[in-house]
This record gives sequence, C-alpha cells and structure tokens, in this order.
Amino acid sequence: MAAALSMALILPLAARAQMLGPGMWARGMMRNRQAMAPSAPPHQTLAYGNGQSYDFYAPLHPNGPTPLVLFVHGGAWSRGSKDTATGPWKAPHYTGEGYAFASMDYRLVPKARVEDQAADIAHALHAILRNADRLGVDRHRIVLMGHSAGAQLVALVGTDESYLKAEGLSFADIAGVIPIDGAAYDIPKQMETSGAYMGARYDQAFGTDPARQRALSATLHAEAPNASRFLLLHVQRPDGVAQAQELADALRAGGTDVEIKGFPGTGLMGHLAINQRLGDPSYEVTPVVDEWLKKVFGK
Repeated sequence: MAAALSMALILPLAARAQMLGPGMWARGMMRNRQAMAPSAPPHQTLAYGNGQSYDFYAPLHPNGPTPLVLFVHGGAWSRGSKDTATGPWKAPHYTGEGYAFASMDYRLVPKARVEDQAADIAHALHAILRNADRLGVDRHRIVLMGHSAGAQLVALVGTDESYLKAEGLSFADIAGVIPIDGAAYDIPKQMETSGAYMGARYDQAFGTDPARQRALSATLHAEAPNASRFLLLHVQRPDGVAQAQELADALRAGGTDVEIKGFPGTGLMGHLAINQRLGDPSYEVTPVVDEWLKKVFGK
C-alpha cells in the first residue's frame, strides 16, 4: 500500500516535469527552495559614496570584532542590485555562523564603466574599514565574494592592486576572494567565443580596445602579487569551467593559495542556482564555502 501511495505521488510529479520541460521544472524547484529560506535578519543600509550603499547584517551572536563577508552581485555589469541578486540564504546563514555579512550596490554600465565598478568595491571596503569599530568588524578578516559579473569584479580587485591603492588600501586588507561562476577572467578570450546574447553584453561592458580588455582580466594580472587566498567556484558551464581553471593556474603560478571546486548544474539555471542557494544548508556548495571560510577566518 505504501508503495502504491508513493507511485501515486511520483507519477504526477514526473508527468508535470515532462509537461513543463526540465528548465521550467528546475526553476520551480529552486523557487520552492528559496521560499523555505529563513527571514532575513535586521540590517542597516549605509551609504559609501558615489550615490551607492550597502546593506550590513551584524552576526546573530557577536563576540568581539567579527569577520565579514562582503558580497558583490551579478547582472552582466548592467543590471541587478543588492536587493534583487544577493539570494535569500546568505545573510541568515553567514550571520548565524558568527560572521557579519554585507551586500553592496555599485554603479552600472552604461552610465558607469567596469573600471568604476571595481573602484566602487574598493571604496565600499574602505568605508567599512573606516567604520569597523562601530560595526564590530575585524579589519583583518574580510572576504570578498561575488557572483557572475560580481565574480569578475572581485577577481579583478583581488589581482590588480591599483583599485585598492586608490583608496589607500592594499591586498593586506583582503583576507580572501570567492568568485562564484564567473566566465570573464580572461576577457579577450571569452569575447572570442561568446554567443550573440552575451556577446552584446561583453561589448557594452568591455568595448573593442584589446588593451582595455586585457587590463580588466584577472587572469592576466595574476602573476603576483595578489590577495592571499582564492576559492573559485563553478558549475558545469564549459566557458565558466575553462575560465576558472585558467585563473586558478595563473594564481598558482604567482604563488597564491587557490582552491577550485566544481559542482553540478548547467546553463543559466545552474548559474543562477549556485548564487540563489548558497547558504542553504542542504545545498552542497554551502559546506564547502563554510569550511574554507573557517580556515581563512580561523573561526
């Protein structure tokens, strides 16, 4: 009888999956999981300059100065925000782990350049460091994390020190960098193979000047010096896998401590899921990031 009941439940689900197609079905399952995320903890929205701001979430049980994860959203450099592209799990998860968490906005293309976006990250970091005592943040334990376009930006800030130096900072002010499923670490190479949809976005963001494209490519800055530690995460998108591996190889050649981890997921749905579900305790990426953060933060 139990087996019959199980089949009665499974068959409608299978029929629905076939009717909707795998992409729509996966998207529906991801929405269901997102709906299960705990409520976001209280936060402050703080200005950091250039008309931009970041949301700051204090740890649930602070105990002295705490490590901070600073998240940079994606959106093809031209859209998205801290309100729409952070994902529902990160803030409750990382504050529950005893860390502070912040998610920042930055100026968007075409009104701003990618160079301005990288500068915004350094500017936001400087603002957090200036207010570290008031926020209860440990100045020496801050990790940059970014998804998609945000992955390109944090990787760039973690390999080209000029953005930090413009704020009076250095790589010593970053404990680590976590780029999540980026595919633009070597921009000229990526632009050679991108399709029409992403090709138009790369053109808008990076233009046609090969020298500028190289200057915005983390892989081409990675010989040394760099931020001290990197964790590169990717799903099974061929360009994302190749770009992450090449960045990892370049970082290692520069003497940088780097780990690279691949996870299931393909296409746009895999790319979205690794961001939307990070922090979900049932998602396999979450404990990998947790273990790495504990090593970096010593906590």
